[in-house]
Amino acid sequence: MIIKLGASKTIYAGRNEIQTTVLNFVIVAVSRGIGGGFAYDIDTVKQRIRRNVLLPNATKRGCFAFRFLRWALVIERSKGVKARRLTLLWAMAVEERWCLVTGGRGFAARHLVEMLIRDNMYSVRIADLGGTIDLEPAEQLGLLGQALHSGRAQYVSLDLRNKAQVLKALEGVEVVFHMAAPNSSINNYQLHYSVNVEGTKNVIDACVEMNVKRLVYTSSPSVVFDGIHGIHNGNESLPYPPSLNDHYSATKAEGEKLVIKSNGTNGLLTCCIRPSSIFGPGDRLLVPSLVDAARAGKSKFVIGDGNNIFDFTYVENVAHAHICAERALASEGSVSEKAAGEAYFITNMEPMKFWEFMSLILEGFGYERPKVKIPTFVAMPIAHLIEWIFRLLGPYGMKVPQLTPSRIRILTCTRSFDCSKAKDRLGYAPIVTLQEGLRRTVESYPHLRAENQPKIKREGPSKASMYLGSGRVADTLLWKDKKQTFTVLLVLIAIYFNFIASKDTIITALTKLLLFTSIFLFIHGLLPAKVLGYTVEKMPKSWFHLSEDMSHQIALSVASSWNFVVNVLKSVAEGNNWELFFKVVFSLFILSFLGAFSLQNLYTIGLTLAFIAFYVYERKEEDIDGIFIKTSSFGCKLKSDFTSKFLASKID
Repeated sequence: MIIKLGASKTIYAGRNEIQTTVLNFVIVAVSRGIGGGFAYDIDTVKQRIRRNVLLPNATKRGCFAFRFLRWALVIERSKGVKARRLTLLWAMAVEERWCLVTGGRGFAARHLVEMLIRDNMYSVRIADLGGTIDLEPAEQLGLLGQALHSGRAQYVSLDLRNKAQVLKALEGVEVVFHMAAPNSSINNYQLHYSVNVEGTKNVIDACVEMNVKRLVYTSSPSVVFDGIHGIHNGNESLPYPPSLNDHYSATKAEGEKLVIKSNGTNGLLTCCIRPSSIFGPGDRLLVPSLVDAARAGKSKFVIGDGNNIFDFTYVENVAHAHICAERALASEGSVSEKAAGEAYFITNMEPMKFWEFMSLILEGFGYERPKVKIPTFVAMPIAHLIEWIFRLLGPYGMKVPQLTPSRIRILTCTRSFDCSKAKDRLGYAPIVTLQEGLRRTVESYPHLRAENQPKIKREGPSKASMYLGSGRVADTLLWKDKKQTFTVLLVLIAIYFNFIASKDTIITALTKLLLFTSIFLFIHGLLPAKVLGYTVEKMPKSWFHLSEDMSHQIALSVASSWNFVVNVLKSVAEGNNWELFFKVVFSLFILSFLGAFSLQNLYTIGLTLAFIAFYVYERKEEDIDGIFIKTSSFGCKLKSDFTSKFLASKID
């Protein structure tokens, strides 16, 4: 029962509602000084109250609450009207206590907000970027809608980068759950730094200034992942690596350091939660993108050997971990001292193979599990090439590619974590198993099931178009815009005859290219805004600027590729991994085969394939996919048979 109380209001409640309310007041009383902290559950508190046994570390207010609740619980059993009046009198005596959830409309934050409302310990202030809160139909009829209507919850528009807004949002707040962060897939350093570092600093400063008691920060396990080395059963002793996998991880690590450092400032107690790979109802990233890939036929592939272990966490367990952290910080004595100023890994404590988890989700929706394995050493160069092309063609409409080096590193590395510290110091344990979480997740997306998809030609971009970024590049290579296609084709042919096919040296060819480019740019700069009715788009100076962000990404990609090659060579030098040896030999054989072609031939073949292969694939997609799967399966079987026979002969 959610009660908004006032001195002039009359509230009628049934017996069950009274029981619920009394239990909630027990929690309030415990947190206000009855003692014992999170180490005692509600039933233990009730038993001690009924036996007239005061808990340790009781304060004066706790003693009053103890005596009052003992009386209330005795009268409650009499089913009398006095119990109702007594309960309401106590409720009016308890002052309103507020907590703030930043990023409150995010995936995990929504579940935390609902859990906080259900627990009824705090009134909940939801903060997010939107000007107003837009509730989904289920939310309007559920706990959140009722809480907003009754005043037990409220929404505030908040930009963490604006300190004045942060200070206003924290007025009267006792606890802050700082969960706000930009989308991790957007690899924009300035965006992540402004929110995850500068925004977090604003939150910390505001907490200190507004006398907030507790701050729980939502971090990420990626703060200890360098993108190269896997993590097996890692614990909180892992150091921050010199370089991280992406800007999101790097700035999250900076924010985490600030939060831990601020612990104890003006009485503020802090801790950091590192939930691993969150999934569950309301997820707008993992499940929808996985199903989209399945519909596009791209979920048939496993990148890597498929044996990397991962820790996934059901979203309600993440919300529960935040509440455990807050209650541990609110406890007195050694409990809060041990909990404060620390970071904690949070998982479902059920690590499993990454691709097995993905397969279970796909099968739950009625799609086939991925079977065809693509080695990492094949996928990574392709990803680097795609990322490089995106940097060049992104300003011309190419969309952010799904296959990037940072994502491949995550998909192919082991990342499992030890939750013993959270269990011991926060009292955390998963409340929903992985199997139950998967079942709830699949049931929450009935519209994504395979049998619910109409058996008609797929709407939207084709697979070939998506592979090419669904932008101008795709329109050009798939002959969507024939005028643009012919223009690009003529330019490429001109480059071939003037530079590739000529017998000039490399320096002469580069000099010619720079000469023609300079002449073109000079003439382009002289042109008026309109020529014969056509608008001439001017090139901004920033178009030629190599940003610090791009320079960092290029350096990171080069370093990652170099480290990958070094690790492969080390493994080969050990002389134990025959499968890796054959992969290296085969790759070098292919490279030497391609190297036998002249630059003119490679350019001609590449140009022909680019303008014909994607066009044909778009029209014969299903047939080509079927042939590819059969060929890959046969190749995998052949490789397995050959390897086993070779190893058997070596043993003999």
